[in-house]
Amino acid sequence: MQSRREFVGAVIGGVTTLVAATVRAQQPAQTMSGPMEQDAYRPVKLGAKPEAAAVLSDEQRDDLEHQIKCQCGCVLDVYTCRTTDFSCAVSPAMHADVMGLVAGGYAAREILAAFQAVYGERVLMSPLKQGFNWVGYIMPFAVVLAGGIAVAAVSRRWRRRAESAAPVSGATGAAVAARAIDATPDELEALSAAVRDDR
Repeated sequence: MQSRREFVGAVIGGVTTLVAATVRAQQPAQTMSGPMEQDAYRPVKLGAKPEAAAVLSDEQRDDLEHQIKCQCGCVLDVYTCRTTDFSCAVSPAMHADVMGLVAGGYAAREILAAFQAVYGERVLMSPLKQGFNWVGYIMPFAVVLAGGIAVAAVSRRWRRRAESAAPVSGATGAAVAARAIDATPDELEALSAAVRDDR
């Protein structure tokens, strides 16, 4: 026999599951970054080279697919998207294009150029190292270097402040205090005696 608490917990769990299933059924297919754009596919076809033979191994082809971004709206490359998101129709189509170009005798650089001609530079997982794109490659290192220099400068300044604020003993301390406070040696001695008496 169930207690009242167990019964209420079971009812709430059932209602939650039902609501979640209903909401999931009403949502469009999604990938890791948002709604899937199944119509984003554009064919990338080139005629086969004369006496075409594949110049890429399966491993090289997979490496090439890691450089091509799936256009379904996710942030994954073609290889990763087609092997992890089985609701995507774009990455298998792009994979078929890669397979056709490899069979047509095209090298990796030519295949990337063909995809770029159809989709633009956004199809590449990393921007080309040319023009303004160099900023993206250089900026992280420049920021880290500038941050290191700033931390070193601030650290040096703090160390100097700490050293100048450190207590100085004896006659040197009295001389430094006299210069800093603008008091006569007699006034400083009276102050020192008053402090000793306070203890």
